Amino acid sequence: MPWSWRYEGADGQAIAGPVETFSSQADAESWIGQAWRELAGAGITAVTLVEDDREDYKMSLLPAE
Repeated sequence: MPWSWRYEGADGQAIAGPVETFSSQADAESWIGQAWRELAGAGITAVTLVEDDREDYKMSLLPAE
């Protein structure tokens, strides 16, 4: 089952981002741990981890207040 990320902008709408697929949740999480700053710099404010069509969890890329 492939894992991937969906991306959202500041308005909460889906936006395009890197098309990456991973063989495991751990690989997907490792990648986002390395790429989140670049994604945030490109205007992505939140990501959702997806396994096939099932949403696992959503995570903000905005700095903690």
